[in-house]
Amino acid sequence: MPLSEQEQRLLEEMERSLYHNDADFVASVSARRGKPSYSAVVLGILLAVAGVAVLITGVAVRLPIVGVLGFVMMFAGVFIAVTPPRRGGRVSSAPSSTARPSFMQTLGQRWEKRQHDHEE
Repeated sequence: MPLSEQEQRLLEEMERSLYHNDADFVASVSARRGKPSYSAVVLGILLAVAGVAVLITGVAVRLPIVGVLGFVMMFAGVFIAVTPPRRGGRVSSAPSSTARPSFMQTLGQRWEKRQHDHEE
């Protein structure tokens, strides 16, 4: 059963609203996440491996404090490796005019163009 003109307009308006809200959400979430710092990942892995070695040494020499220190080192290494780097200042969700558009922005532009072409 085909939709009436009013229902089609309402559906298109709902789609635009949904897309606009989701695009803003995706842009704000993706702007907060930085690219991984490879030096931090390497440092974290090395610290975690050293922590495993200290933990095994603590068990071998039967000193619980050394084992706990090894566990703390492992935990810190993993935390450093998986935590995204912090950026200085506030992160803006508005795209920079000099930066290349993100994947989501490109999809949004294509969607808007299709909607505009479809209306004509």
